[in-house]
Amino acid sequence: MGSLEEETFASSCCCCMPILEAGVYRFDASEAARREAAPCLSFVNPKLREVTFSCGTANSHSNYFLTTKLEDPTFVPQFLSENGQQIVLLKLPSGTSFYGTGEVGGSLERTGKRIFTWNTDAWGYNQNTTSLYQAHPWVFAVLPNGEAFGVLADTSCRCEVDLRVDSTIKIVASPSFPVITFGPFHSPEALLTALGHAIGTIQMPPKWALGYHQCRWSYEPAARVAEIAENFREKKVPCDVIWMDIDYMNEFRCFTSHPETFGDMKALSKTLHDGGFKGVWMLDPGIKCEEGYEAYDTGSEKDVWVQTAGGKHYVGECWPGRVVFPDFTQSKVRTWWAELVKKFVSNGIDGIWNDMNEPAVFKTVSKTMPESNIHRGDEDLGGHQSHSYYHNVYGMLQARSTFEGMLLANPERRPFVLTRAGFLGSHRYAATWTGDNLANWEHLNMSIPMAINLSLSGQPFSGPDIGGFAGDSTPKLFARWMGIGTMMPFARGHSEKGTIDQEPWSFGPEVEEICRRALYRRYRLLPHFYTLFHRAHTIGLPVMTPLFFADPKDPKLRKIDDSFLLGPLLVSTCPTPKGQAQMKAPVLPTGIWHRFSFKDDHPELPLLYLKGGSIVPMGPVVHYVGEKTASEPLTLIVALDHHGKAKGDVYEDDEEGFSYQNGEFLHTHYEAELIPAHCGTKEGGEIIVRVASTEGNWKRPNRPLFVRLLVGDVAEVEGKGVDGEEVRIRLPTDSEILELIKSGCKQEISNLEMAGELKDKGEEHELLKGTGAVKVPIELDQGNILLKIVPWIGGRIMSMIHKPSGCEWIEGRLESSGYEEYSGTELQSAGCAEEYTVVKREMAQVEGQDLLGLEGDISGGLALCREILLPKSSPNTVQISSRIVAKSVGAGSGGFSRLVCLRIHPVFKLAHPMGTVIKYTALDGTFCEISPNMDFQETWLHGSERPNGEWRLEDTETGLSLINRFQVNEVEACLIHWGPGSCNLELFSPERPVSKDTPLEISHEYEMVDPHVYY
Repeated sequence: MGSLEEETFASSCCCCMPILEAGVYRFDASEAARREAAPCLSFVNPKLREVTFSCGTANSHSNYFLTTKLEDPTFVPQFLSENGQQIVLLKLPSGTSFYGTGEVGGSLERTGKRIFTWNTDAWGYNQNTTSLYQAHPWVFAVLPNGEAFGVLADTSCRCEVDLRVDSTIKIVASPSFPVITFGPFHSPEALLTALGHAIGTIQMPPKWALGYHQCRWSYEPAARVAEIAENFREKKVPCDVIWMDIDYMNEFRCFTSHPETFGDMKALSKTLHDGGFKGVWMLDPGIKCEEGYEAYDTGSEKDVWVQTAGGKHYVGECWPGRVVFPDFTQSKVRTWWAELVKKFVSNGIDGIWNDMNEPAVFKTVSKTMPESNIHRGDEDLGGHQSHSYYHNVYGMLQARSTFEGMLLANPERRPFVLTRAGFLGSHRYAATWTGDNLANWEHLNMSIPMAINLSLSGQPFSGPDIGGFAGDSTPKLFARWMGIGTMMPFARGHSEKGTIDQEPWSFGPEVEEICRRALYRRYRLLPHFYTLFHRAHTIGLPVMTPLFFADPKDPKLRKIDDSFLLGPLLVSTCPTPKGQAQMKAPVLPTGIWHRFSFKDDHPELPLLYLKGGSIVPMGPVVHYVGEKTASEPLTLIVALDHHGKAKGDVYEDDEEGFSYQNGEFLHTHYEAELIPAHCGTKEGGEIIVRVASTEGNWKRPNRPLFVRLLVGDVAEVEGKGVDGEEVRIRLPTDSEILELIKSGCKQEISNLEMAGELKDKGEEHELLKGTGAVKVPIELDQGNILLKIVPWIGGRIMSMIHKPSGCEWIEGRLESSGYEEYSGTELQSAGCAEEYTVVKREMAQVEGQDLLGLEGDISGGLALCREILLPKSSPNTVQISSRIVAKSVGAGSGGFSRLVCLRIHPVFKLAHPMGTVIKYTALDGTFCEISPNMDFQETWLHGSERPNGEWRLEDTETGLSLINRFQVNEVEACLIHWGPGSCNLELFSPERPVSKDTPLEISHEYEMVDPHVYY
């Protein structure tokens, strides 16, 4: 396969200016383009994008990390224009690795991928979904020599980021927008520090937000919330936060509570607070259209709603029914919202969760509001603009308004806000999670690179729904996910309605104990997490980083996405059904890496390593952050480098307020040093651990200090003393260290054998069947097509991916959507849910084709038979032949069955719903184009209106097409149905009885076409 990237266009001479600091440049297509560029919505101080930087410019940023002097940029983008779009090409050295692009599914390295920045309600996304909930038009590149380089397309509009051509960044969006380049800098840390100077850093979170969060859609009534909280304390499972999903509201009206199930919010808040819990409550942007409802009445009075192109209030559909949407692009609207939040928080609310703020709109093809809607934005944001301009920043502006409202309510307390939708810069106001994931191993595997790429895009506070939101988890999956999720920056368990309970104790005592150990780990390491968050706040470095941060020059580290770093702490995970015993030894960066544990070894928990030369702090086990007292012991875990030295730090403050901004904190820098033994002795010398320096006005607590000195894998010696004073530890001799290692390994093996690998019982437990079940779809993978097929539920095709383009044309769940076939004209008739038998399976890899034959009993002596072929002769094509056949029709019926109709029912996923068109030539010779409008709609085609055997589904924004070909004589009717982000191209056979000699049959094929790729 090759690429048509060599296309030539007329290019204008771009103009360049240094901005912000040395090594950062702004590029525009021309001087006119610079003048026409929209205001900056990503920078913490947008004016800095407009000011030329020079060596004499006053600048508060430290140049500690900078190696680039103020000189000509190393890499210069090329600006092109085609079809009214601005195209930016930037060629980097061969062997460059790409990361970032924000919230994306799939692997850590983004090389070879393409995404579109368009915030989308992407329930049940997968690794090929090209638009998720957030927009980060940012590429993080690691050059072959280990230097780091960043590219920001500074536009809020829909943006294509194409990294499919080797070492080339291609960005396409509406003109005119500037491109900001950062570096190259000598390290990834330097690049992210520079990015932090541009887009700002995270606010220091309240420490309780770093604890474990428990959520469900929904815990109701209030007594159930209190019961969940009580169970955590009774079972001694650490937890800091209980979440209230949308059902606490009165008929989904924001800023209200249900009078029967949540009649007294203050009382519930007090119950939670008395038990050491915080409460986080949901607020969506959609406000119910209902007079007498305070939010609606005051909003209408102040004229705060988004408008249609005709100047009327836009009314969409969401959870409450008919809703209007606040226009957060106006300062007066943000103030109005903040006042509502202030009043709402007075109920004892500790945090707020902004959901559905892409914004999501029900019963629309685009899954959001019309792009023609009007926002009457402030001039500094861009003024009056269409929704297409403000769509990607809508969620960030709601989060900003919520953050400001919480500050109004409690000026002395740090706000905690979680947002689903976001833009580059939204980390300044809110944490985030990775949206509506699925309870399966694929999503567990994706969760690590998703959080890392968010970190590399400026958002350090993120994590997945532990256990998976949609579908039922299994004991093994949940335990493994808890072990991994509790080591990520944001740790929350969450699940949707209709699924089994997914609290730590829900899967029995064995899983409960694994979860307890995992959470004990997190709470022991909270001093380290808090210190990392302080670093993120002050200089913009992520809490969670990829393994290559330890050695950016090492190419073998660049694709590893099952391990990550928390500062110098390496977490090696197993995000697959395999156990540790089946996994290869983890890849470690060069240097000293000592494995250690908390005497909590278990095959379902990650392995922990500490880098030589490092010190990390830990505390005692607590069951919530407020349980700890200042006088409790502090423990330092120490690993010496080759020179016998180590260093690390601990940051402490009041954990919830802002006094740290006035110097009320204690930031201690510790060091450890080996003092060699005197010549002629057999002793190993002595380690001295002491305070190297301190910052802040806080007095050091009078507390014990314990030191765990790691001397080899699972081998250590201990020392103790008083914090602030020297602690001396005798270093064992070499022979003693070997004995410690042997003893530690023996104990670890014994612990692992005693624990045993968790055996998943998903296939035996009726309640556990579903998305997380042990059964695995059959894959057909030949040529350029990958199919996933579920024989045991209707033989459905749940995934159809065109590998060269990365486009997933069919994306379904195990039990719904995807490609289905029915035996009747009505939806969900026999054939779509029965268990099918695999009657033929050929993987003729030598011949280059793959074939699957399925047969399902649809009752009445009938069977629905299907053959799916990936042919060698056409690598971009799926061929499907389906038949309803009479197997044993009784003689009393004359050998004929009931009336049946073979209905082909594929649901195709649309990356750009409103940019999709269906094209065909009808049997009567008429050329037809059918495009969607915002509403769901159906178009029936009968007789001469039918396509002449071929119709095409085309994405006009990407040029990708899917062509469906069929035999006209087998198809009596065709149906086009536009759904939420989807389109059905359905085929119907004639409706009639069948006999053994007269089956119903439809043979058809799908060809996937990418005009930018040749084969």
